[in-house]
Amino acid sequence: MRDIDRLTSERYAIPSLTLMENAAIATARVTRDFLHGDPAGKSILCLCGKGNNGGDGAAAARLLAIAGARADVVLFGRVDDMKGDARENFQRIQKWHESIAHEAEPTGAVNLFECESEKGWEQLVTGLLATPYEAIIDALFGTGLTRPVDGIYREVVAYLNRVRKQRDKTADAIPAIISVDLPSGLNADCEKPIGDAVRADATVTMTAPKRANVLPPACNYNGRLTVADIGSPQELVAEAGSQLLVTQADDARSWLMETRYLSGSYKNSHGHALIIAGSRGYTGAAALCGNAAMRSGAGLVTVATPVSAQPVVASLVVPEVMTTALAETDRGAVSDEAINHVWKLSAKADVIAVGPGLSAEDDRTRAFVRTLAQQRRTPLVIDADGLNCLAPWPSLLQGAADLPLVLTPHPGEMLRLIGASDKTVVEDSVDCARDFAVKQQVILVLKGARTVVAAPDGRVAINPTGNPGLGTAGSGDTLTGVITGFLAQARGTLRDQMDAFETVTAAVYISGLAGDLAAQESGMRAMLATDIREHLSGAFRLLDPQGESPDAFA
Repeated sequence: MRDIDRLTSERYAIPSLTLMENAAIATARVTRDFLHGDPAGKSILCLCGKGNNGGDGAAAARLLAIAGARADVVLFGRVDDMKGDARENFQRIQKWHESIAHEAEPTGAVNLFECESEKGWEQLVTGLLATPYEAIIDALFGTGLTRPVDGIYREVVAYLNRVRKQRDKTADAIPAIISVDLPSGLNADCEKPIGDAVRADATVTMTAPKRANVLPPACNYNGRLTVADIGSPQELVAEAGSQLLVTQADDARSWLMETRYLSGSYKNSHGHALIIAGSRGYTGAAALCGNAAMRSGAGLVTVATPVSAQPVVASLVVPEVMTTALAETDRGAVSDEAINHVWKLSAKADVIAVGPGLSAEDDRTRAFVRTLAQQRRTPLVIDADGLNCLAPWPSLLQGAADLPLVLTPHPGEMLRLIGASDKTVVEDSVDCARDFAVKQQVILVLKGARTVVAAPDGRVAINPTGNPGLGTAGSGDTLTGVITGFLAQARGTLRDQMDAFETVTAAVYISGLAGDLAAQESGMRAMLATDIREHLSGAFRLLDPQGESPDAFA
């Protein structure tokens, strides 16, 4: 971000002070939202460090005061000791304060307090700042913090968290806490809190999100995240070459537009998904996966399941989903004897998924999955017991551009894949997923509070949709069905032009969005995996209303 800010000024002649003013405008706009759009007559506290983050906060306080607010600005340092753009903005506050001092009835006011000691801060809190505030702007630290806050800053962070805790106890919304760039106390490049940190109601980050803005647990401190465009050209962001991405609505929308149902489309145009799932006593996962693949838009879906499980699976899937029986072990799981029949089925399939409810206890089932993966003739999605059948992952089993392997583990399955027992290995979800995806040349969907999708080339996309309600039983089987259905559609529609990584990221985004729509309707606590599936249509229509409307062909 420092490079992007510098290059914006050097290449495009946009002064750094202008960037700071734009950051302040964005911060003031978000603060106004918490003041119901009108800051006039409202009391605002702005807590500022000595760096550029403090300069952003000071400028935002000045703008809010001009709009009629009473802003108390605390600088933890002295203006005379500051440098550059930050000092300029504090001097602007001083000049504006002096300019309105002689007005009989000023519309707004700004007061600047310089604080250099913990004792001075204690005196401010118990004296001049004891008044209630409608909003507090946290502008102590920005992206440069790399060690835990201490001294006076630790006291200020503790004060903000006490205010938040006391407010929440009374179910009040005042004061709202708005952080500039990220909540003070967090390291922008680390998803793990490095010490005490502010818990904000909203965070305004500039130009692009930082790691701590989007990855848990640090992102849980952000509140509502706003990414503000302050004038840095997008080509500079792209030029920075970050391999860490956030999936956006436009990414999913672009995929939907590329695979739209068009005049002349029919079932074969949108791909055939073959799902190998289920076992005796574990039939629900197969049905959930197959039904989700059908609802996701695949033209044809076949669920292949052990012979003793087929009647139950057939009774659970929607009528549009076909079922077929596979040879089974004496425990009712798929046997390696089924492989020849699967090869015949795969001749008509665009993608295969294997794993939900499969069972991994029998060596013959494990042999079946290993042969399927090693000798696959289509893209292959592996989930649940399919992953367990391959754990630890065979070192010689690799993905390929024309026959991609897509793995969808949760953290426990990921540990088994890499043959580890230490849970801290998967706590860094980005690096864990990236390392495995690059090494084995697979697309890896590591599920969690923020699901990440890693590509063989090192890119990692963080998915921002979804909610805790998605932790319900069967949601993983549903996600596998959606991913499989999307790959079938992409292969049926785009053929050799299919981008498997983009397809999978779109599937994860839209599945999470469907979960958000379900939660809006019925709440997270009562959410079922079937609710996610039933809200896929709403997610499609929300992202691509024109493409989903029959009016386009009227």
